[in-house]
Amino acid sequence: MQRGFKIILSSIVALIVVLLPLEAEAQTSSINAYSPYSMYGPGELLTPGNVQMRSMGGVGIGLRATNQINTQNPAAASIMPRKSFLFDVSVDGTHYRNNQMKFDASGAESHKAKTAYNTANIHNISLAFPLAKGLGATVSVAPYSSVGYKMQITDQNNDNWADIGRVVYGYSGEGDITEVKVAVGWAIHSNFSIGIAAKYFWGNIDRTYTTSIPNVVTGEGNFASTKGTERSLINNFKLQAGLQWNIIANDKRMLTLGATYDMGGKLNPKVQHYVYTDNTINSIQGTPVRNDISTLELRVPHEFGVGVYYLNRMLAFGVDYKYSAWGSNNNGYVENANSKDVAVAYTNTHTIKAGFEITPKRTDVRNYLNRMTYRVGARLGNYYQTFAGERINQMAVTAGIGFPVKLWGASSINLGFEYGRMSSHAATQLKGMKVGLVTQNYYKLSLGFTLFSHDTADYWFVRQKFD
Repeated sequence: MQRGFKIILSSIVALIVVLLPLEAEAQTSSINAYSPYSMYGPGELLTPGNVQMRSMGGVGIGLRATNQINTQNPAAASIMPRKSFLFDVSVDGTHYRNNQMKFDASGAESHKAKTAYNTANIHNISLAFPLAKGLGATVSVAPYSSVGYKMQITDQNNDNWADIGRVVYGYSGEGDITEVKVAVGWAIHSNFSIGIAAKYFWGNIDRTYTTSIPNVVTGEGNFASTKGTERSLINNFKLQAGLQWNIIANDKRMLTLGATYDMGGKLNPKVQHYVYTDNTINSIQGTPVRNDISTLELRVPHEFGVGVYYLNRMLAFGVDYKYSAWGSNNNGYVENANSKDVAVAYTNTHTIKAGFEITPKRTDVRNYLNRMTYRVGARLGNYYQTFAGERINQMAVTAGIGFPVKLWGASSINLGFEYGRMSSHAATQLKGMKVGLVTQNYYKLSLGFTLFSHDTADYWFVRQKFD
């Protein structure tokens, strides 16, 4: 059996190695966000965790169970039973619906502009396995943030219209930052565990800004359109520490208090700048006027989180709180080529997550519906940037179902749904025009596969103890 376990474990590791390039390609070649808010900084942050966690609002700091890989708290790795392993992979499909209030020249409300977009991608790949008695490890690959936007603004300056023509400013961008995490958890006592994780961030973010004159109406001389591109290459390490304390731990129930700390700091991406000009009258071929490499002061925040999680054989529920020091860690205003027309600043964030799940009767051999797990959750917080001083509120409600693969097993197929919203009723000034801030609604469907293997049996719940 031990030889067979080693073969299976080697196969899983090989599978991750094969899937890593797919993850990297997916995270850099397809748009995983569709929002103008991703124009600044590292983009929109994605909710960490597997489908089970995200179906419960994203809770996980206090989660300690043998049937799930907890990538949020490294201390949870210590619960892995000996001679076992756990593998998890999930995919997401998201439908975005954005709307923005438009105003006329006098500043009065005109109409709402609406757009929609669909995306699909791998969300995470993770593996957990024991190293020794009371010592376990997890390896995971997941998206950290995503950039995806495309917009145009027509200059309303009457002098430009009269002398040159209609000037159009364009902004677009796409890319992702991926997080690879290796965590080790150690149970220094039967009811107390600590853990540490090394996080490696890598990815590319491409941002493009253009100024064009589609129809020159009058005037003399040369009027040049401009195109600038900015490619950020991210490649850096950070650390995370965590602990978990079992307030209650026996064969029937477990109540766990957890805490995590994420070390923030500079990512120091290398930024490649390219600027091209093109004479719109004489149709001269585009000429590069700038081509250099610099370093961008892009950072990730120091984060502190606490959570409590309770589970027994029928139900589980948890609550998390996380504080992210974006504002104090980034010296105020966002620095990139697109932020000159509106005041965009980092701000500290507070996020609360709560979730609940129930499995009516895990050992019911006659009714499969009683063996299924049903989950609900919610998440509330604020976005990590302000626009013209206005804060963007974030909320999400979640639900999910877990389908057990066999009667006494922990392997499962999990389906999750999430509805989320980013909104602000305020308006700001851009290029001399009054513009409303975008309201974003999204609908996400997630599918996850969890494979659990043990030397003697497939357990759902194993009391943590030394043998």
